[in-house]
Amino acid sequence: MCVKQSDDRCIDEGDLSEETFARILPALPHAQALILNGVGEPLLHPKLELFISEAKKHMNPEGWIGFQSNGLLLDETRALSLLEAGLDRICLSIDTISPDMFKKMRAGGELSNIDSALNHLEAARTSLGKTAFRIGVEFVVMRSNLKELPAAIHWAASRGASFALVTHVLPYAEEHTEETAYSLCSDQSLKFYLNSREQAEREGVDISRYPQVVWKFYKNRNHDDKKIIQHVEKMKADAEKSGVSLDLKKLFSLDLDWLDQVSAIFEEADKIATEHDLDLQLPEISLRDERKCEFVEEGSAFVSWNGDVHPCYFLWHAYQCFASGWRQEVQPKTFGNLSDKSIVDIWNSTNFTNFRKSVITYDYPYCSGCGLSPCNYVQTEVFEQDCHINEEPCGSCLWCMGIFQCLR
Repeated sequence: MCVKQSDDRCIDEGDLSEETFARILPALPHAQALILNGVGEPLLHPKLELFISEAKKHMNPEGWIGFQSNGLLLDETRALSLLEAGLDRICLSIDTISPDMFKKMRAGGELSNIDSALNHLEAARTSLGKTAFRIGVEFVVMRSNLKELPAAIHWAASRGASFALVTHVLPYAEEHTEETAYSLCSDQSLKFYLNSREQAEREGVDISRYPQVVWKFYKNRNHDDKKIIQHVEKMKADAEKSGVSLDLKKLFSLDLDWLDQVSAIFEEADKIATEHDLDLQLPEISLRDERKCEFVEEGSAFVSWNGDVHPCYFLWHAYQCFASGWRQEVQPKTFGNLSDKSIVDIWNSTNFTNFRKSVITYDYPYCSGCGLSPCNYVQTEVFEQDCHINEEPCGSCLWCMGIFQCLR
């Protein structure tokens, strides 16, 4: 989930002030979306409806305003006030439709609260005639709740949801890595591995034994051992020709049965979503080799409650995580504060402009698929540059590889 505290890291809490929000307004006529999220609960903000109504006055008719919420404060009155203010979209976190599991996953919460919130939103949409208002849900996939996804999609659709956002869990502590449902191999490296494995099987060769065989002394290898080595060496050579990096340790430790299970459940969820005409956004199962930074390519900026301007969710606060299987220190990337400069001046500043241009060249390392990770370039409290001599710490970002998603 979104984290406020991790080991040796803590986010300073605060509410976005009216003064700071007013400094965002000049950018809104050009904005496609205003998403009122932070690492906190938007419904706790005392000025939320005011911000929504003010933003609506400045945005173009095609623009939309939305946020994600736990839904605990969404009673009948609040649902009506949000829609009357001009809210266009809301996304409620569910993660499970088992009442017992819900209590375990979200301390202090009840699934019945989400059920009531969805009912109140649907009633407000109907009574106010806001037919364009979209209700959605977010599901954070973990090993412990994966099997519930199809039923959760059906449950949400039957209660008025028109879209669902599915994301993998971002492990902020090492013990949480046991809950990750995604593969740390790239989709292209996995393709090379599966093709090689299939070719070897046709010849009666089991390349899954490679980790044991490779450490044998050369003279102790039998005919089958040598065939295994030959197949893997060919796989490595073919991948290198295609510019694909292979992390053999990760590939040969893959639980392929688990990946097949994830794929099957995602397909079942997608089928249910199609039957209910629900827009389902699923994450990748393996790291997307062809990276795409939606934050930069779609022209996003993240404004903290204190007015600091950042490029994305990944780089807006200091934290540590284990998203790639090792402890990673992440530092915020800040391009200015709204108390010093206008949002337009910050956006058009040389530093921010050059950052965006550099990011979309995608000329940075593939840290998650690198056998040398974590290296001293990324395993540091103060990031200076990567092994490609870039100043953008994007080589270790899994958002651009399709693993993590947020409302956008």
